[in-house]
Amino acid sequence: MLLAGKVVLVAGVGPGLGQAIAIRAAQNGADVVLAARTESLLTEVAGKIAATGHRALPVPADLADETAVARLVEAAVTEFGRIDALVQNAFAMPPMRSLTRVDLDDLRSGFDVNVLAALNTIRLCAPALIEAGGAVVVVNSAVLRHSRKPFGPYKVVKAGLLAVAQNLASELGPKGVRVNSVLPGWIWSDVLRAWFEYQAAERGVPARQIYDEVAATTDLRRLPEPDEVADAVLFLASDMARAVTGACLDVNCGEFHH
Repeated sequence: MLLAGKVVLVAGVGPGLGQAIAIRAAQNGADVVLAARTESLLTEVAGKIAATGHRALPVPADLADETAVARLVEAAVTEFGRIDALVQNAFAMPPMRSLTRVDLDDLRSGFDVNVLAALNTIRLCAPALIEAGGAVVVVNSAVLRHSRKPFGPYKVVKAGLLAVAQNLASELGPKGVRVNSVLPGWIWSDVLRAWFEYQAAERGVPARQIYDEVAATTDLRRLPEPDEVADAVLFLASDMARAVTGACLDVNCGEFHH
């Protein structure tokens, strides 16, 4: 029960990692505020959280809209009276082209949606987090650990997001708020399964072969499950990590060492 009595706001509840973070937070004792654009998904996840015996507040919101995020924070504080942890998981895929060819307007848009929107969410949550002596966990990406084509725009965006988290750790630390990042690599979810199945069909091989080839690049010879990445997030959000801030924790089954 790492988060007993806590209120966790998950900004970016998708069908994979975001949902896993929200449900694992509830299983570890937290009440959870759920934010994303898709109301039907939020309602579904709220039902799963209710089954754990904890409360969920679904708030449909476009997390790139400053006014919508302000309403989200107000709704969370009105309902629960506090925010102990913010998990910044919202993400939109930047253009996947080489840096020598990417359209700069597309790159600017990716930066606005992924970096500035995250900064705005953290800033708007900051007063409540300061009052609670809380924590921020930013979900970043293992793309920071390589320079493969065509991941250049993706890496630029995620490097900006890491800089935001590290600087906010220094700015908010004296006020009692910790800010850390988690870097997942591959996550074995439905989306990745579908991608591997597509690749397998293109090559005329079993989907398991694709998995095994990718898993062979990791020390543990497997890919992390959503719950495993979620548990790393919850550790950094909890008092178990009360002396940890400004950190960047890789969760990739040993694909990269840092």
